[in-house]
Amino acid sequence: MTQVHTLTQQREELAKVWARWATAPARPIGRDALLRNEVAQSWQRVRGAVDPSRAVAPATDRDDLGSRWSRSPLREPVLSMADELRSIAEDAGFITGITDEDGVLLWSSGSRRVRISAEQVNFAPGGVWDEYGMGTNAVSLALHTGRPSTVFSAEHLVEALHSWVCYCAPIHGPDGRQVGLLDLSSYWDRANPLAMSTVRALVNAIETRLRADAPRTGPAIRLECLGTPRLLRAGSPIPVRPRQLEILTLLALEPEGFTPERLRDAVYGDRPMSSSTLKADVSHLRRATDGGIADRRYMLTRPIVCDAVDLLAAIEAGDLGAALRLYRGPLLPGSETPGIVQWREYIDVVLRTAVLSGGHPDHAFRYGRHRPDDIEVHEHALRVLPPGDARRALVTARLHAALSG
Repeated sequence: MTQVHTLTQQREELAKVWARWATAPARPIGRDALLRNEVAQSWQRVRGAVDPSRAVAPATDRDDLGSRWSRSPLREPVLSMADELRSIAEDAGFITGITDEDGVLLWSSGSRRVRISAEQVNFAPGGVWDEYGMGTNAVSLALHTGRPSTVFSAEHLVEALHSWVCYCAPIHGPDGRQVGLLDLSSYWDRANPLAMSTVRALVNAIETRLRADAPRTGPAIRLECLGTPRLLRAGSPIPVRPRQLEILTLLALEPEGFTPERLRDAVYGDRPMSSSTLKADVSHLRRATDGGIADRRYMLTRPIVCDAVDLLAAIEAGDLGAALRLYRGPLLPGSETPGIVQWREYIDVVLRTAVLSGGHPDHAFRYGRHRPDDIEVHEHALRVLPPGDARRALVTARLHAALSG
């Protein structure tokens, strides 16, 4: 990024970049020496879906907020650190906020003057701060990238946030899953690189408490196969090939296991493939999961946390909100393996039917992000969203794009 000598100059130059785009939103967002790539990419993702003149972040309903906070693994560590978090924010003239894994603010505290200003844009419990809630901001960038993020002044897509600087980093549970984020925000003229160091230190303290409270059951293995796939042990990636992820996903979804012949059919279909190839992949997985796969009948012999399994369990329990929080995209979206294709279609049908059968506005709105071309889903969202809900504008834009496509 171009060097700017003072914060005031940087703010003024960024405002010019923002104004050029905001006054002509149809023009492409080109490369600009002052605009960081990750910010430009975020602007591009939400253009047409978030109005830069939006005044406040949308809010989840009170019952949903209470449910999210009571279920959050962050509740106990954050409350136990509340005095420390409050003191740090007040002393520095900041506000600190804790969100869940969806970017919904669960808890906040800090300087009274800054907190009052933050509440005016609904940076308060219940506010929705993902990209489709409040455009480009530190919370939404950290959500999207999985990395610590800073957003300064007119880097924010929404003009109401141009007076702010925000620092945010993801919080991970003992199994490596992102369970929320911690944000420190203040007025733009308080920007200081040391703020991110403070954020990292606080996140580290919360993660340490999460690990201390975790059951002593050995290193947790987690399989994420909805959206971007990965296999983790105690939060660290386990290197496996795509085919091996497909096999492990099938074993997780079918706990009764497979005969070698049936697993070969589920993985390779009609393609000729020697049994030794399948055995080699299973052997690699057995080592990767600490011997967690049986020999003669291929099945899991140790617990593996799997987001797709948890999603189906949540739907079976009638908790569609939890299912949608787990849903980051289709099951192994790049896979053409017959067994995976069948399970992908099954999960998509189950989840879509549950959303269309319900009348919860948040569920319909959230699911619509993953179904940009699904006209029926967007029409359903418009039916259940109450008049005056700011999210209706986003859904209308989604429906227009789907109809135009």
